[in-house]
Amino acid sequence: MSTIVHPSINLPAEREIRAAMEGQRALSAYLATRHETQHIQIFDERNEAHRVELPTSALRLLADILAALAEGNAVKVVPVHAELTTQEAADLLNVSRPHLIKLLESGELSYHKTGKHRRVRFADLMDYKARRETASEQAMALLAEQAQALRTGYE
Repeated sequence: MSTIVHPSINLPAEREIRAAMEGQRALSAYLATRHETQHIQIFDERNEAHRVELPTSALRLLADILAALAEGNAVKVVPVHAELTTQEAADLLNVSRPHLIKLLESGELSYHKTGKHRRVRFADLMDYKARRETASEQAMALLAEQAQALRTGYE
C-alpha cells in the first residue's frame, strides 16, 4: 500500500504575496486569447531564457493560484481523481472527522473501503459540497422571502 505524503501548508510571506499579485496581473493579460496553448519563458540562475509551451488551461489554473496567494491564502492542488482519507475530506469540508464519518455512514456522501480504511473520491466530495451550498442558498432565499412576507424588518 502506498502512502500519500502531503507537505505542510504554509501561508505566503509578504514578499510572496506581492510577487503573486504582480504575476497574476501579468498572466491574466495573456489569457484573454482563445489559443489552446501559450508559450512562456522561464529564466534560470544564469539568466538564460527557456521557452516552454503550456496548455492555456494550466495557465488559467496558475492565475487562480496566484490570485489566492495574493489574497494571503494558502493553496493546495488536489487531482480531481484523488482519493482522500477521512481526515483530508473533513479538512476540505471544514468539518470534524466524526461528523464526516456520520455523513459517510448515513449515505449522504459516498465512499469505499481500502482494507479497513474509508476513502472518499475528491469528485464525490466536491459534488456533496456543491449540493450542500445549493441547499444552503435555497434555505437563505426562503428565509428572506418569509422575513419580507411577515414584515419583520429585514427588507
